[in-house]
Amino acid sequence: MENKERPPSARERRKAQQQEDDARLKAGLTPAQLATLHTMEQFRWTLRFVRRPMFLQPVAVLFNRDDSRYAVLEADGSINESPDFKIRT
Repeated sequence: MENKERPPSARERRKAQQQEDDARLKAGLTPAQLATLHTMEQFRWTLRFVRRPMFLQPVAVLFNRDDSRYAVLEADGSINESPDFKIRT
């Protein structure tokens, strides 16, 4: 008898895709940023996107759980709640 694996469910595919997206966002962040991100995730902040300007450090942007606030995760791991740019809504 042939042993066939069952195809992944839609939920499993979404979870795998989310993990890939998270890994892609975190790629290139400094160890200090990753440590702070881990702490912020405990308070239900999420890494939503990373701006990658040419010849500059990546700019990681976090949002709180209800998307009412955002902050920049600086290269040294500090949180900047008043960045010098606005987010379009």
